[in-house]
Amino acid sequence: MLKRLIRRLQGMRTSTRQVLSMNKRNLDYIYPHNQRRDFPYADNKLLTKEVLADSNVVMPETLATYGSFYELRKLADELARHKSFVIKPAMGSGGGGILVFINKEGAQWITPGGRRFTLADIKKQITDIIFGVYSFGLNDVAIIEQRIIQHPDITRLSPHGLADLRIITYQHRPVLCMARIPTLASDGKANLHQGAIGLGIDIETGITQHAIFLNDEITHHPDTNEPLIGVATPYWHRVVEMSCIAASKVPLKYLGIDVSVSDNGPVLLEINVRPGLQIQNANQQGMRTLLETISAEERCQ
Repeated sequence: MLKRLIRRLQGMRTSTRQVLSMNKRNLDYIYPHNQRRDFPYADNKLLTKEVLADSNVVMPETLATYGSFYELRKLADELARHKSFVIKPAMGSGGGGILVFINKEGAQWITPGGRRFTLADIKKQITDIIFGVYSFGLNDVAIIEQRIIQHPDITRLSPHGLADLRIITYQHRPVLCMARIPTLASDGKANLHQGAIGLGIDIETGITQHAIFLNDEITHHPDTNEPLIGVATPYWHRVVEMSCIAASKVPLKYLGIDVSVSDNGPVLLEINVRPGLQIQNANQQGMRTLLETISAEERCQ
C-alpha cells in the first residue's frame, strides 16, 4: 500500500520524502507517544464514553449493553422500544460486528441494505460479540446505541450509509482529515479496505479536495455520479474543535478521531490508537513534515 501511495505522489508537488511510512509511524509516533497501558482509552468504546462524559464532546446515546448471556433475557423488551439503532462491539475494530437498523416491519428489523433480522438473528450477533468474534477472541460487550441521522449535505455525498470524518491528531492538534464515504461496493460501511471512498478534506477550510476509490483517483461518486470535489463540510470548525478536545481528554498523543455530522452538529463515534495511512493518499499529501513541524513546535514550548 505504501509503495502505491509513493507512486501516486511522484511527479506531484508533494515530495515522497514527506510520506509517513508504517514503520516510521509506529517507531516515531505510536510507540513513544501512546503507551500500551493507555490503549484501552481508544480500544474500548465504553471507556471512551466514560472519559469524555464530562466534556462537551457529543457521542451517540447508549441504549443498552450486554456483557453476559444471562443479560440477553432483557433483549426482546429492549428492542421492542426501538425501530432504529446500531449494534457494535465495545472493543471491535475496522467496522467488524457493527449492524445498523433503520426501521422495523412486523417482527423484523431492516438494515440500510435491505437485509432483515429477526430477534433470534440479533441475539446471535450479540452472542458472537460477547464471545469475542470481533475482538480477537477476548470477551467483549455488545453496545446498542442511538443511530445517527446524518446531515443532508453529507447524505448527498453518502446515500448508502453513514459517512465519517477521520481526523489525525498529534499532540492534540489536527494534522490531516478525510471523509470515508460508504458505497455499494463497501455494503454501506465506511471502511476503505472494504470499498468505501476516501475523500480528502482541507484541514483549514473543510472543503473536499481529492478522492480515491479502490486505489483509483475519482471526482464523482461511483454509484450516484454526485460530484465529490469542492464540497463544504457542515459544522467544519466545530468538527475540528471537538476532535481536538476529545484527543486532549485521553493520555494518547497520536490518534485517529472518527466523527459523523448530524443536523445538530458533529457526533464523535470513536478514537483509534493505530489510524491507517491511506489518509495521505486521499489528500495527496504526506504527513511526515506536518508531524515533524508539530514536534519542533512542542520542543520550543
